[in-house]
Amino acid sequence: MKKLRYYCVMKKFILSVGLIFTILIPVCVHAQQDSVLRRQIAQIAKPVKGIVGVSILSLEGRDTLTYNGKARLVMHSVMKFPIALTVLHLVDTGKLSLTQMVHIKKRDLEKGAYSALRDKYPKGDVDLSISELLNYMVSLSDNSACDILLKLIGGPQHVQAYLLQLGIRGIAVRASEADMASAWELQFANWAKPYEMTLLLDQFYSGKVLTKSSTGFLYKLMTETTTGPNRIKGLLPAGTVVAHKTGTSGTDANGVTPATNDVGIITLPNGKHIAIAVFVCNSTNDEATREGVIANIAKAAYDFYSK
Repeated sequence: MKKLRYYCVMKKFILSVGLIFTILIPVCVHAQQDSVLRRQIAQIAKPVKGIVGVSILSLEGRDTLTYNGKARLVMHSVMKFPIALTVLHLVDTGKLSLTQMVHIKKRDLEKGAYSALRDKYPKGDVDLSISELLNYMVSLSDNSACDILLKLIGGPQHVQAYLLQLGIRGIAVRASEADMASAWELQFANWAKPYEMTLLLDQFYSGKVLTKSSTGFLYKLMTETTTGPNRIKGLLPAGTVVAHKTGTSGTDANGVTPATNDVGIITLPNGKHIAIAVFVCNSTNDEATREGVIANIAKAAYDFYSK
């Protein structure tokens, strides 16, 4: 009887140990694989004289990998993504409409800053729909359209309030494009932690923040982004679907560029998706090097998660 009891206890013990190993071995293997990708990213980032911040989130698998993922890094036009989310939230709640017309005056058009809208309507005095303004702001990264929409929704503080409502505390939108153009230091008021940016991309893509219609509309605008072709998309196979938003600063007298960024969602060959945010900040490297770092990190992530 004692032998039988001993046998049963040992059998349970062996089965328990086997179960633990069954659970732990894949975890350990995955951790080792993550470590390989993290080392790749560190190697790619090595030539940068500045800060490289990266976050990658597998939208179906839920794995997250970060490299300086909780550093506060200046956004520049990446801020247009949360601004677009805020505008569309107001559309979804009936406070605005995509077909609503906005009258644009000459004084609404940014001087000196990039603006395809200003180039097309230099004298202003034109009515455009919110849908058209979102297209200018997101797909063309138009600064005039950005500030027109910011003014329409009540200013940066309303974007900030919406982010907090979503539980996002690692992104700050406190200055308009005109504010940033007026004083160099004001660009640093708009910052993001790469990790929090991928959380926001995840909430957006999963349909947790907008209606299906608004999610699809913004996703399409982001796939039509014309800026930053040498960043996330730079080394990916032709035809890869990337919904993204770039951000780029000027360069100061000391050769420091505060922001060369790209954030977005990559569709992989296996049908899965990753959210990725890459920020190259306060760098003295040339543009080709900064953009090359983003492209190489995106390609490494693409290859890793396509397996």
